[in-house]
Amino acid sequence: MVESFPWFWPRYVGVWGAISRGLSAPLPIVASEMVLPASAIRAIHVGMRSTKPFLLAALCAFAAAPMALAQRDVGPQDFDALADIGKRVERIKQYDDGPDGIGAVIAHSYTAGFKARDAVGLGLLKGRSVLVKDNIETEEWPTTAGSLALADNATRRDAPLIANLRRNGGVVLGKTNLSEWANIRDGNSTSGWSAVGGLTRNPHAIDRNACGSSSGSGAAIAAGMAWGAIGTETNGSITCPASVNGVVGFKPSVGLVSRTHVVPISSTQDTAGPMTRTVYDAALLLGAIAGEDPADPVTLGAVRVADYTEGLADHSLAGVRVGIMRKQTGERADLRDVFENALADMKAAGAILVDIEFEPDTQMYRDSFTVLKFELREEMGRYLASIPEFESGRTPRSLADLIAFNEANADAEMRWFGQDIFLEAEATTDRDAYEEARANALRIAGPETLDRLFAEHGVAVLVAPTRGPAWTSDLVNGDNYGGSIGFGSPAAIAGYPHLTVPMGAVERLPVGISFIGRKWADHEVLKMGAAYERARTAELPAPSFKRWSAD
Repeated sequence: MVESFPWFWPRYVGVWGAISRGLSAPLPIVASEMVLPASAIRAIHVGMRSTKPFLLAALCAFAAAPMALAQRDVGPQDFDALADIGKRVERIKQYDDGPDGIGAVIAHSYTAGFKARDAVGLGLLKGRSVLVKDNIETEEWPTTAGSLALADNATRRDAPLIANLRRNGGVVLGKTNLSEWANIRDGNSTSGWSAVGGLTRNPHAIDRNACGSSSGSGAAIAAGMAWGAIGTETNGSITCPASVNGVVGFKPSVGLVSRTHVVPISSTQDTAGPMTRTVYDAALLLGAIAGEDPADPVTLGAVRVADYTEGLADHSLAGVRVGIMRKQTGERADLRDVFENALADMKAAGAILVDIEFEPDTQMYRDSFTVLKFELREEMGRYLASIPEFESGRTPRSLADLIAFNEANADAEMRWFGQDIFLEAEATTDRDAYEEARANALRIAGPETLDRLFAEHGVAVLVAPTRGPAWTSDLVNGDNYGGSIGFGSPAAIAGYPHLTVPMGAVERLPVGISFIGRKWADHEVLKMGAAYERARTAELPAPSFKRWSAD
């Protein structure tokens, strides 16, 4: 079997970011496609870097005239996609590679400029560059979920959300690293590490963690490597990396965005969502990827709006009742100080702050974990059954196959942590117990927690710190989240919208504030976040691309 691969030779960062190869001869500079065996695509995806000067020079020469013409055709606009995308590629080259690189981008395209030229004036995005988490299928590259077991997974298809993105003028700039299998393989993992991409680093302090599982998407946006990125979340995987990397992250209501051709964990909780520098950009990107999908029935009943950016620029917090989750602020005095400053900004903008003392029923978390394990086994099997046969003939078709692969390749896959959750999921087969757990989790998280708080306190939104500052990455000992901070789990379990917006920093490490709304109140939550963003007085830190120090 052969796979069609774009005519350009993209740059890839592979396992450990240490394997480098070159080409023996230049590629032909022709506007066509180059056909490579799937095995060659796999070799590129897991180990090749090519930033050949000859290719860059040829591309520039070939593209200069049409791009200059396209610039003249654009006319006066607020956003110059062609100029912007070139800067983004340069940022990737400057900050992603090498011993101090952040390792956020697994693959990127050198034809992005051509794509931006073609997309100028198209749809909502008009040629804006978007990086995509590597558990979402795009036709250009394999989709690995960070695992060597899927290194051959070049499906040559776009997930529906990516098809929507392209129709709306989005340019897929590349793929981002992630916590392998979206952090569902083992309970002692290190966020941001995958066997395919190595460890993603936080650009604000490269010895600090980027959180996960959308680690590369959050770090890349903080580093200026794309206009926007797409992450996915089951519980915290958009909002945590957005918070610790100092960017905006939005987990929409489950059902706004299709999950078809996205490597799954849980149909109950999974969703994709935008990660950007501003709330406006997040709303714009959400509108570009949202939509119905007959293959994903939950999308058919979703409540959407035509334009998620409408009203963001002038929405006011005056008279808005905001619920403050006082027991979810953790024990850090420095974090609480930053949070109190954010609350003072909202109060100064006219918001009515309502203190809420509430502890959720912890049975919700235990039942949710049962749901994740049961759905992982079933839905991973369905996903793997849908992918084309690998050229090697070793195509995994079940969770059991993935477990066996990890055992056979333990040196590469399980040096730092095991696969205890995979093993538990494979043994979670009681459907009656699953259905009871799912009903309990949804009832507790939705009606008995979020809906109750909105109704009893008459608030429009709930706020809390999203997460504490980034911890030191430690592959040997795993993650150290640093205490019980945030209130994102009920929103994740119930499928309600959750927005995080930068609110300042602790010792130059970013921290975010969460805005949680009712089911389908996505637009209202975005408007609240945009209003806070305008009212914010805190100084936000810039990435240092250095190790953290006390100086």
